[in-house]
Amino acid sequence: MKKPDLADLNAFAAVARHRSFKRAADELGLSPSAVSHMMRALERRLGVRLLHRTTRSVSLTEPGEHLLARLAPALRDVDLALEELDPFRGSPSGTVRINAPEAAARLLLERVVPAVLERYPEVAVDIVAEGRLVDIVAEGFDAGVRLGESVPQDMIGVRFGGAVRFLAVASPDYLARSGVPHIPDDLRAHACIRHRMPSGKLYRWEFERHGEEIRIDVPGRLTLDRIELMVEAAERGLGIAYVPEHAIAAQLTEGTLKPVLEDWCPPIPGLILYYPGRRHLPGSLRAFIDTLREVFP
Repeated sequence: MKKPDLADLNAFAAVARHRSFKRAADELGLSPSAVSHMMRALERRLGVRLLHRTTRSVSLTEPGEHLLARLAPALRDVDLALEELDPFRGSPSGTVRINAPEAAARLLLERVVPAVLERYPEVAVDIVAEGRLVDIVAEGFDAGVRLGESVPQDMIGVRFGGAVRFLAVASPDYLARSGVPHIPDDLRAHACIRHRMPSGKLYRWEFERHGEEIRIDVPGRLTLDRIELMVEAAERGLGIAYVPEHAIAAQLTEGTLKPVLEDWCPPIPGLILYYPGRRHLPGSLRAFIDTLREVFP
């Protein structure tokens, strides 16, 4: 059997991660048809079927699952070995892949990415903006960004951007009509705008005062999955929303939204860029982290 080359194996790993020829092709800079052709050639060369294909989806066969389990760590070792040549090359190179929620991705794009691209001409940045919490190692990311409480404990983290505060807010009209809640339990008698997270679960509102922590599965007939829509619904007087303070700065200034239960809404640890502990960091990731620390000292 003629051994497959590294490009074919890397393409297979990309298809396996994304479960899509199109998304794998986007990552590799190829056309979907070229990636599909590479997979057929790889299967012929190995003599086994690696992928189940339908018009709607791509999934792994049992041999494909087995190959991916052994191949993914090996490919990461190859990438790491190449990136460890950076000190001899004089400048970091390679692609740093980061998974982050949209708001965090915007902050990185505004403050960090321009500096990275300017300082390190051989470093590329690939940011996937999504809300669901993913296994960054299994899905081929170098790092992820989440609020501190959501970061897996076995990861190394770098805080940035300062603390974050969530506020319960409503329009003046709603408060005049329905009254002002004074303690979190009062929310059970109000119309609350519920938040469905990317996982599909409903978010339970979290409050704290003088060491007392309360989590409430608030009532409400309106459920939304985007912060921007929750803010807009609150402005329209449809209920009380629980959203990040930075998302409603303009509305608070203009008075279209009023905070309630402020003394129950302390700041919480902010964003963390996290990555798996490694003896040697990829040069591209180290360059990104160094820039992040400089921008957010």
